[in-house]
Amino acid sequence: MQARRKIEFVGLPLAVYREIAAHLRQLEGVEVGLTSQSSQQFDYNQSQIESLWINFAANSPNSSQQQVEEILAYYESRYGSRREK
Repeated sequence: MQARRKIEFVGLPLAVYREIAAHLRQLEGVEVGLTSQSSQQFDYNQSQIESLWINFAANSPNSSQQQVEEILAYYESRYGSRREK
């Protein structure tokens, strides 16, 4: 496994994070999960999800990594910039 990538879209709703994860899970050699919000204070403008994480299996094809970037770019164009932690 490569290092885990942690990606955050500020203010992205839970449903959209789940949609992104569902798309990414369809790719060969890609493992995805969601990280719950760690803030102790509730804020309507914050998502319930802090970020999503992505792992690539050692044998994952380069095409899967390329598709991950394309999927993330699509959501970034629709919902705003992403940050990688």
